[in-house]
Amino acid sequence: MQDTTTQSDQILSAAGKSLQVQREGGTHRPGDSIGKGSAGIKKTNWLKRLRNAVLGVVALWVGLGVLGAVIGGLGTMGFLAAVIASLGAFYLLSQYPKVKVPKRTELKQGEPKQMVARTELWLEAQRPALPAPAVKLVDQLGVQLDALGLQLATVDQSHPSVAEVRELVGEYIPETIDNYRKIPEHLRREDHVGKSADDRLTDSLGKISGELDRVTRRLAEGALDDLAIKDRYLEYRYGGAEALEDTPK
Repeated sequence: MQDTTTQSDQILSAAGKSLQVQREGGTHRPGDSIGKGSAGIKKTNWLKRLRNAVLGVVALWVGLGVLGAVIGGLGTMGFLAAVIASLGAFYLLSQYPKVKVPKRTELKQGEPKQMVARTELWLEAQRPALPAPAVKLVDQLGVQLDALGLQLATVDQSHPSVAEVRELVGEYIPETIDNYRKIPEHLRREDHVGKSADDRLTDSLGKISGELDRVTRRLAEGALDDLAIKDRYLEYRYGGAEALEDTPK
């Protein structure tokens, strides 16, 4: 029961952050990660690059040490050259490997945690080409995907909502953005059948965000019911604050 309560707290916290982002219209700066999933991938990649850079510099100095022993020392100029080479090697090795932007076909594959992380990375890569209102919605989608990732990790993968989320994440979101990006930039603000492409993109992402919120609430119903049952049990078992005060010491 404690695990269920903890998961409920995490889900409710993520949902609360989602609502806050919706009210504020997005809180991320352009270079920020839109969710914990993509941030985790970037952190892992950064640590890998740091490890490669350190190992590369160590290997370089080991090699230079062997060379110095063979030729009787590197000398002052050799030492300075070694320092410069070390700095250069550290810089170059710390730049690779780059974080790979997932392909569209990869977005709805894998476990929920992987699906969420890949989708967040893909959305981040699209932000520079989107109008400001759509960027705010993309940031909002990142928070919602984090909440869904927590929920889907504890849900039976045959649950209908899982297939619905995969369809929203792997098809509707990328298709909407890709269709927008096919339109030449100078035509995106022109009216077409009553709306501009910018407005239609924003409206579509807003609808998808609303649908994700609906799925989140539906999946949270079980956890909320469990929490309510636990609260009523504790109330029945131990009573309120007054009952605790009256308990003999």
